Amino acid sequence: MAFEALEAKLIEIFNENPIVRYGAASFCALYLIFGYGAQLLCNIIGVLYPAYVSIHAIESSTKQDDTKWLTYWVTFGIFTVIEFFSHVLTHVIPFYWLLKCAFLIWCMLPMENNGSVIIYHKLLRPYFLKHHASVDKIIDDGMRKAGNVLNKSD
Repeated sequence: MAFEALEAKLIEIFNENPIVRYGAASFCALYLIFGYGAQLLCNIIGVLYPAYVSIHAIESSTKQDDTKWLTYWVTFGIFTVIEFFSHVLTHVIPFYWLLKCAFLIWCMLPMENNGSVIIYHKLLRPYFLKHHASVDKIIDDGMRKAGNVLNKSD
């Protein structure tokens, strides 16, 4: 109950005072450019709020918010894997953490066609529909082989 009161008070402060809103955004942007631990701040922004509203979506009775946040997490996960394997990008691209944070905010915007929905429908879904049968077959074969190995050890 105390958390909801704090959340309501923070939203009220941000809505009533544009200086606080712009000040917080400017501080975050400058920290993402120059600050130590910019990666941590970016990941906190990209995980904390989506995790919180995902829990609310799980607890709600509607399916629409579940789909919205599953789409975000799929996009976030694929972006994280790509980022891991192209670690050099974080050192080569200027203002990388600021750009990543802006990308993640675009993906979680509270609107119908936010970034994660666009990326899912334009990139991920067509690729998934094209290749899911062969990937399912590989997974099934792997599961069968793993089961055979485990049965032989008994």
